[in-house]
Amino acid sequence: MKTKSLRIEGMTCASCAKAVERATRKLEGVAETSVNYATEKLNISFDETKISVDDIQVAVEKAGYKAITDSVNKALKIDGMTCASCVKAVERATRKLEGVERADVNYATETLSISYEPSMIRLAEIKAAVEKAGYQARDEEITVDADKERKDQEMKLLWKKFIISALFTIPLFIISMGHMVGLPLPGFISPEINPMGFALIQLFLTIPVIIAGHKFYTVGFKALVRKSPNMDSLIAIGTSAAFLYGVFATVKIVGGDPSYAHDLYFESAAVIITLITLGKYLESVSRGKTSEAIKKLMGLAPKTATIVRGGKEMEVTIEEVEVGDIILVKPGEKMPVDGQVVGGTTSVDESMLTGESIPVEKNVGDKIIGASINKNGTIQYKATKVGKDTALAQIIKLVEDAQGSKAPIAKMADIISGYFVPIVIALAVIAGIGWYAYGETAIFALTIFISVLVIACPCALGLATPTAIMVGTGKGAEYGVLIKSGDALETAHKVQTVVFDKTGTITEGKPVVTDIVVINGMTQEDLLQLAASGEKGSEHPLGEAIVKDAEEKNLSLKKVDFFNAIPGHGIEVEIEGKNILLGNRKLMVERDISLENLEETSHKLAEEGKTPMYIAIENKISGIIAVADIMKESSKRAIEKLHEMGIEVAMITGDNKRTAEAIAKQVGIDRVLAEVLPEEKANEVKKLQLEGKKVAMVGDGINDAPALAQADIGIAIGSGTDVAMESADIVLMRSDLMDVPTAIQLSKKTIRNIKENLFWAFGYNTLGIPIAMGVLYIFGGPLLNPMIAGAAMSFSSVSVLLNALRLKRFKPIK
Repeated sequence: MKTKSLRIEGMTCASCAKAVERATRKLEGVAETSVNYATEKLNISFDETKISVDDIQVAVEKAGYKAITDSVNKALKIDGMTCASCVKAVERATRKLEGVERADVNYATETLSISYEPSMIRLAEIKAAVEKAGYQARDEEITVDADKERKDQEMKLLWKKFIISALFTIPLFIISMGHMVGLPLPGFISPEINPMGFALIQLFLTIPVIIAGHKFYTVGFKALVRKSPNMDSLIAIGTSAAFLYGVFATVKIVGGDPSYAHDLYFESAAVIITLITLGKYLESVSRGKTSEAIKKLMGLAPKTATIVRGGKEMEVTIEEVEVGDIILVKPGEKMPVDGQVVGGTTSVDESMLTGESIPVEKNVGDKIIGASINKNGTIQYKATKVGKDTALAQIIKLVEDAQGSKAPIAKMADIISGYFVPIVIALAVIAGIGWYAYGETAIFALTIFISVLVIACPCALGLATPTAIMVGTGKGAEYGVLIKSGDALETAHKVQTVVFDKTGTITEGKPVVTDIVVINGMTQEDLLQLAASGEKGSEHPLGEAIVKDAEEKNLSLKKVDFFNAIPGHGIEVEIEGKNILLGNRKLMVERDISLENLEETSHKLAEEGKTPMYIAIENKISGIIAVADIMKESSKRAIEKLHEMGIEVAMITGDNKRTAEAIAKQVGIDRVLAEVLPEEKANEVKKLQLEGKKVAMVGDGINDAPALAQADIGIAIGSGTDVAMESADIVLMRSDLMDVPTAIQLSKKTIRNIKENLFWAFGYNTLGIPIAMGVLYIFGGPLLNPMIAGAAMSFSSVSVLLNALRLKRFKPIK
């Protein structure tokens, strides 16, 4: 039995606590459940074999509440991993710890993303478990320079090891193989004249290569002892078998049996280690290139800032800047952190974040984005967000999280790489014994055994998905498309319908008054004055347009005695003792107000793409104010591009059907979902999903958040609200709708790249291992030399990485 504590959200009284208890008590496998309403905690004992925490959370959600684990998410850097099997070893070691809910290792970024409950397990225990598995876990925040330094050192060390190995392997190869192609050897090391000298010089040349590749043995055999063998284990067993057989043959020669002189296997061990070290070096160079996007982003922030304290200017490191500090920035300098202008005016280049090449004018009170470039004026601004809270840091975090996440397409490769190495060892043993039993020599059987071990490449499997996700998400970030996870990246390529919210997404979200129609003795000025007075307290864009129009016409606004916003309908206000209603047709119909002969005028305005708003005074219709929103330049092009990609486009809006259809006609939208109340947007998305479609929702406001969460892919526009961005799977930093087809196209290209990588990785191993086992030899073909097997294995990893790097050539749709 496992006992767990979950935090319950949404309870408002003791009855709610009972409801949660009832919902969880009836689940199979639950022994005891109790809810403490005061602490909002559910304590539950259950049988893990029958029910999971996820099942409990689903049951609580069905009852109308939310069960949340008090878990902490942490990313740890893992040192010492050499292949995909190491990933499995670290995941196994951490997943079995009590209190750990999720543990995913990304081999490409060498990061363990772990979710655990601090009340049940400490971080030190997690690190200890990783250490026990034979690896090192570090949790310090790594700066880009420190990380680059460490990777550079790793590359230099691998290159040094390769050079040392090559210096000894080349003469060894010439000595062992030269006489076969007629290369003359000096008498004292000739196999015919002096077999003992021939054997001993090869032994002495092999030992330095074995020492240079010692890590293969220390890591490989340790992993074998812990029953979680990895790629190093394969190399260690294979080359050790070759080396030990060579030592055995040398002992026989020294003992007076020269026939073993042609059966020395030293060159195989040395060549395999040398080639695999070269492969590892090329792999680390390629892997360094896959994470360039993050490095570019990190490199945007300046290292120092000039702050004003006590009337004095002082230069401090960016880490020392605190919220509230006044920062001085001169022309040409970068803004160190996020803030608000308190003195001076300038224009700022924000293209690094928004992609907008035109500098933005900044005056007192305007917001500043860290890492943007000050163009021409000197300003002082107050720091509002520093460190990990700045916009740039949040983007880096988003990209890092995405690069550390796994796509569902990788699941199969993950499962296979978990069993891969033990199966290969078993196949190598079976093949070797099989050929020996069949009547072949021990040397032949040993050749087969080593070839099978050395050709198998779990690395290619482990790198196939994460490297493509790293390059894909990094490339997206470069173009202002922030993809939050591997899941989102994979789902986006399946999208069949894109639903755009109208206001602020297809349109600029800055409506203007176009027409004022009056009846019953009202003047246009009076109607506008009353409407603007009422809308002054409203935050609706249409209301703001009316207020702005009245201000531009210098109309004084009247005092409002009562204000009531009616979501999805309009407002009700009281001015100078008169009850005034301002809103859409729905509001008028609900209040039984006759529209007289204004209905026709309203239809005509709607057909022109304008939104008519009715005004009724004391339950009597007094006129219409029509408001229209300006189309975004990119809307039509983006929708055309989506059509070219075979994607259906829908628009969701609260506008009446005629207005919505007029706007849809202008930009070429296929489906119009009109007169939809904010709370119904998610429901409309659900209806489309029930038609069996994969739906993407594009929105920018708080009221879009539920629909963004409901959609298969939620896409938030960067100019929108934090809530919308939180609910979305993809965030577009710019307000350019052309980034929607770009995101889908990037997803398609990345998934295709992953499929190519997986096809190559599976194909290589499926073909390579049988060839190494001697299948071709059975049908009169050649026998695979272990040295060629080693070269093929190195090439396999590098080719997967090079294929992933092709994604760097991705260009967004123009």
